[in-house]
Amino acid sequence: MNIFEALREDHDIQRKLLDQLTDTSGETETRKAVFSKLKKELRVHADAEERYFYKPMISKDLTQDKARHSIAEHHDIDELLENLESTDMSSPAWLRSAKDLKEMVTHHLDEEEHEVFQLAGKALDDNQKQKLADTYRDYVNKNR
Repeated sequence: MNIFEALREDHDIQRKLLDQLTDTSGETETRKAVFSKLKKELRVHADAEERYFYKPMISKDLTQDKARHSIAEHHDIDELLENLESTDMSSPAWLRSAKDLKEMVTHHLDEEEHEVFQLAGKALDDNQKQKLADTYRDYVNKNR
């Protein structure tokens, strides 16, 4: 498995959780459980991705701008998560914010998969792609 395959696997998990979250209503145990799982998934993924994917990308001219942009989007996602945490789950505003989060995360994942991965594929050799996947996976599995 290379780094792109490892990241895509986690992106698929995030998409499913976002779909589940926006299908919930009210302050239910299901909404709480899905939101909790999604928060952890997004935070562990972003941390691992920044350490084991974007850190090496920042040092390369070809991928530096995209890496910085993606890291900035992680911070925007964190802000939306904080907003959701401080909003009453039973309010209509909560679901609107959850849908905003879904839109933002989906945009971010699509951009990574269709733009960042192509540039990174040119900047990294096969050995690097494999090693990054191994270290990324180890970190995610320990912190998930």
